Amino acid sequence: MKSMTGFAQTQCVLDNRKITIEIKTLNSKALDIIFKAPASLRSKELEIRSLVNRLERGKVEIYITEETDNNALNQVNRELVADRYQQLSTLAQSLSCPTNQLFETILAMPDVWSKPETTDLSESDWQTLALSVGSAIDGVDHFRQHEGEILKIDFVKHIDLIEQKLNQIPTYESERIDTAKERIRKFLAEAAVKDVDENRFEQELIYYLEKLDITEEKIRLQKHIDYFRHTMNTEESCGKKLGFIAQEMGREINTTGSKANHVEIQKLVVEMKDELEKIKEQLGNIL
Repeated sequence: MKSMTGFAQTQCVLDNRKITIEIKTLNSKALDIIFKAPASLRSKELEIRSLVNRLERGKVEIYITEETDNNALNQVNRELVADRYQQLSTLAQSLSCPTNQLFETILAMPDVWSKPETTDLSESDWQTLALSVGSAIDGVDHFRQHEGEILKIDFVKHIDLIEQKLNQIPTYESERIDTAKERIRKFLAEAAVKDVDENRFEQELIYYLEKLDITEEKIRLQKHIDYFRHTMNTEESCGKKLGFIAQEMGREINTTGSKANHVEIQKLVVEMKDELEKIKEQLGNIL
């Protein structure tokens, strides 16, 4: 079982550029990729998105930044510097001006410097970048597995509590039947009904109790609990399935509450619903 929350960062070097890849993932119903990269790497966006598809689901933010060696950031235009120096030197001599700082003055002119043109990645550079992106994805996947194990421990705690409370229900069922019988007898007495046919009374009581019977609900709830555990322990991408199972568990718990007709059983139902809600709150984070 994996969480949809993850983070990883890797770096690689392409020529004179240090590339940093940062991937952050959050929960989302589908795979939603947000991609940001410098212009020099935009040509590889589709390939990088294709690699990120391995994360399956969630809001995935991938940010790629680059740092360039300042010594190689700009290149001097030698021909332009030479031409400027020749012209300004000739002009300074004709005006009898000093020329000792002329070279520094020319180098301070922004137009004699030019940034290297952005070129497409070579195949070897792309392979290096792809390996670094893959390493970041592996890091996110490992982070998700770790977070998933933490959530699994929490789910186990709540699912065990639901099962414990389910197993406490039979303690009150015999009392529940006796209470139902007593209530009906009291009603007949208050209504001054005489000469009650005991056989007919038992038949009506059985019919009444059948409507309040929660045996099937208890069996189905136990099966859902077992299936929840099995799915959680055997499947990695099980968030949606666990959500469906939790819905079915909620259905059986609610039906048990509506049929309970007993204060202590209804208390157990409320406690089971509370534990189930704690599970549902975290299911949105499961892959």
